[in-house]
Amino acid sequence: MVNIAKFTNRLKKVMDFHQLSASMFADKIGVQRSSISHILSGRNKPSLDFILKVTTEFKDVDIYWLLKGNGIFPKSAENNLTSTLPVYNSNSQNVEKKIERIVVFYDDGTFGEYKK
Repeated sequence: MVNIAKFTNRLKKVMDFHQLSASMFADKIGVQRSSISHILSGRNKPSLDFILKVTTEFKDVDIYWLLKGNGIFPKSAENNLTSTLPVYNSNSQNVEKKIERIVVFYDDGTFGEYKK
């Protein structure tokens, strides 16, 4: 179940990040301005079509983050987690290894997984 209040806060973060007013955001994703107003006020719940329009238009928005808060926003920040670290084998030779994934556990019992 999606927590509408938290969903609304995440939607506001997307709008703030892209410096869009509610009406500009509505125009950008192709919905009526009243739809955004009703979702932001908690009057209406977002439809699947609405969610898909947001994630299609804004490639930096992960659907799991938008719905449940799992993951990271903006999605492009995940790329910054990938790194190459020097690792030394038993012969003291420098061998490059790449990070494949990082798992972060949150105090509310949820987790985020970041993959290359």
